[in-house]
Amino acid sequence: MDKSLYVAMTGAKGILDAQAVNNFNLANAGTTGFKADLAAFQSQAVAGSGYASRVYATDSTTGWDQSQGAMLTTGQPLDVALQGRGYIAIQGPDGQEAYTRNGDLHLTSSGLLVTSTGQPVLGDNGPITLPPSTSIKIGDDGTITVLPFGAPAQSLATVGRIKLVDPPADTLVRASGGLFQLAGGGTAPADASVKLASGVLESSNVDLASAMVNMIDLSRNFDLQVKAMKSADDNAQASSQLLQST
Repeated sequence: MDKSLYVAMTGAKGILDAQAVNNFNLANAGTTGFKADLAAFQSQAVAGSGYASRVYATDSTTGWDQSQGAMLTTGQPLDVALQGRGYIAIQGPDGQEAYTRNGDLHLTSSGLLVTSTGQPVLGDNGPITLPPSTSIKIGDDGTITVLPFGAPAQSLATVGRIKLVDPPADTLVRASGGLFQLAGGGTAPADASVKLASGVLESSNVDLASAMVNMIDLSRNFDLQVKAMKSADDNAQASSQLLQST
C-alpha cells in the first residue's frame, strides 16, 4: 500500500478529532465560566523501509484557553464571578473535589448552596448550607453573610466562606462537565489572593464566530483528505491493472 493512503487516513482522523474539540466548545458557548479547549497538530515522519518521503499529522488537546470571559452584570446576590485567576471549589459528580469558574449559584430547598448544574459548593468545612434568611451577601473573599428570618436588620451573621483556589494550570486536568481536578488527585489549598465579584457572571470565553469558521474549515479539510484517499486507491488499482497486463 502506498504511504499516501496512510497519510490521508491519519489526516482525516486528526481532523475528526479536532472537529470534536471544536464542537465541544461550540456546545458550551453559552455555559457560564466555560474555558475553550485547544487542539493542535504536529507533523511526524512515517516509519518504515525506504526513504522518509511521507509525513502525517497527529492531533492532541493541548490544554484550554485561560483568558477571562466577558463580565455580565446581573445584580443577583448569588451570582459571582472570579476577578482574574482562580477557581471555585465544588464537589464533583464523583464525590471528589473539583474546580469551576461557573459562579451561577443557587440554593436548594434544604438550603444547600449549589452550582447551576447541581454540584455542592465547598467551604472551609465541606458543602455550604445556609439557614432561612431574608438577605444574602457574598463578599470578595467568598465570605457569606445572611440576615436570618425575623432578625433585626443589624443582626447579620457570617455563615460560611466559599473555598477559592488557584492551583497551577499544569497541575489541572479536565473532568466531566467542563470541570477541573488535580491531575494526581487530592485537593488544592485555599488561596486568599483569589477574589470574587458579586452580582456578576463570567460568560464563556468561546469566540463563537471563530469557532463557526473553524468548523467549516475543518469540514473542507476533511473532504480533501477523503479525496486524497480516493486518489491513492485509484492509483493502486491502475498500477495493479498495468502489472496484470504485462
